[in-house]
Amino acid sequence: MIEDNIRILRRAARITSDGDPKINRAWCIIAGNVKLVDDMAYKAIASNHQVKILFREHVVLNYGKIDKKFDFIMLNGNELILNDFKKNTLARGGSYIQVSRSYLSKEPNLMVLVGPDNIIRNVVSIIEKSKISLAILQESQTTGFIDIDLNNEVKLPNFIKSVLKPFYNANEVVLSAILISVENDSDVNKVQSIATSNRVFVIDFRDIVTED
Repeated sequence: MIEDNIRILRRAARITSDGDPKINRAWCIIAGNVKLVDDMAYKAIASNHQVKILFREHVVLNYGKIDKKFDFIMLNGNELILNDFKKNTLARGGSYIQVSRSYLSKEPNLMVLVGPDNIIRNVVSIIEKSKISLAILQESQTTGFIDIDLNNEVKLPNFIKSVLKPFYNANEVVLSAILISVENDSDVNKVQSIATSNRVFVIDFRDIVTED
């Protein structure tokens, strides 16, 4: 991975020195299992300040006696280097959304929703039925399942839980991330309320983008 980072950084340096010195920066959200997000965080740290970690979340969704777990991370940095993050993430079955500055100038009220695919689809349906005008600009699903485990409410010995876990994980639960544009400013809080009440994580770009 370090060798890959060096190769990408050298390519970015050549473009900066030989061409336009301006570096195009973008934002991305990567979602998947803990190992994938751990590796992407390491890759960002090893990028020599070319990519910055804005935040990372470890999400545990409780459904009765079942916990569904996934991680996601938001990065900001050199667009060329983020393209390499994209290739790595998709090759390993993760979910990836990238937002360039052109999106910010062309599309109103950008938000990213992250959660199990069936819940994301239900949230979009609720939003549409609420007569809120929105567009899905990007969507990305994991090809692997969300980690599923029996929670502490299930009173079984740990070794039995370990035996049962593969049977729960055999029922694949796809994780989705979608980038949406909400047409009216007045509807942004409504969208956020609908999403969070259905246990979908929301990233509002008005809270994230602070640089000129």
